[in-house]
Amino acid sequence: MQRFRRSALTLLAAGSVVLAAACGSGGGTTTVTASNGGGGNDKVLTGAGSTLVYPLVSQWEPDYATKAGVTITYGAIGSGGGIDQITARTVDFGASDAPLSSDQATACKGCIQIPWALGATVVSYNVKDAPDHLKLTGPIVADMFLGNITSWNDPKIKALNPGVNLPDTKVTPVYRSDGSGDSFVFSSYLSAVSPDFKSKVGASTQPPFPSGTGAAKNSGVAAAIQSTDGAIGYVAISYIAADALHAALLQNAAGQYPVPSVDTIKAAADAVTSPQPDGSIPLVNPPASAKTAYPMSTYTYAIVPKSSPKAAALKAFFTYAITDGQAFGPDLGFPPLPSAVVASDKQEIASIS
Repeated sequence: MQRFRRSALTLLAAGSVVLAAACGSGGGTTTVTASNGGGGNDKVLTGAGSTLVYPLVSQWEPDYATKAGVTITYGAIGSGGGIDQITARTVDFGASDAPLSSDQATACKGCIQIPWALGATVVSYNVKDAPDHLKLTGPIVADMFLGNITSWNDPKIKALNPGVNLPDTKVTPVYRSDGSGDSFVFSSYLSAVSPDFKSKVGASTQPPFPSGTGAAKNSGVAAAIQSTDGAIGYVAISYIAADALHAALLQNAAGQYPVPSVDTIKAAADAVTSPQPDGSIPLVNPPASAKTAYPMSTYTYAIVPKSSPKAAALKAFFTYAITDGQAFGPDLGFPPLPSAVVASDKQEIASIS
């Protein structure tokens, strides 16, 4: 955890980052060289999208430049923006924590999605004098975002946290105002455990939350939580350490309250390894058999046209990302991909032409 905190602080202290241009180098063993076979400038690849995966991509950039002589420029603009930009072909690849919907897949015209990192969305809060790791259930969090639970000393919250002196501070939900994979993960989990939330809000990258305040990107949500007594929101796991935020413990399907961590995200991934026909692997609310699984774990996806003038460069970079690049993950809260997912990814990558 100390190493995780140092790495995350180094990457995210600047707050909202639009274009990733990190410097430094990291581990890895395989030298990958992109050939000049696809046309265009194969020595530069531009991507945009998920802020969740940005800390990991920012480590890949300098390491891959050293190994392959290829510059990766990544704009952390949110999953919705990443999908929009790859659909418009203004970037070479997009990145999203939410898989493409059927309409988005049609609009993207031949895009494939490759699970290239494992992460998690974490519920965070700011309540004066409250300790870290308050226990919450999905239905309780849903009621807080629906406006049904309005104070932190609500009996339902107190019953889960005996001995904790909770104030009558007003609950202020904070949500992503931009199209966000974290919003998709969060709303998918709440929709899975709360029929009321599913019927009134549902799962999407921009859920119509009926109460609270919006903020752009993970950094904006983190800042809003920090500045608002009584706030509850959700951010990517790496932002918890970077911004010294409290992390709530969510009840999983087994009735346990696992701490969000590399091990508990991995436990969720180990329980669900088979891709859907569209290439996505839903991890939210894994089965009760995964007793230690964190319930808001997620894959994040690289989205790329199956036909690209930079096919050779993209194939080489994605192969690096799912193999050597995974070594940077654990220090930042990203477990290595399961071997079955790596094997499936390699087949998808090979199809790019």
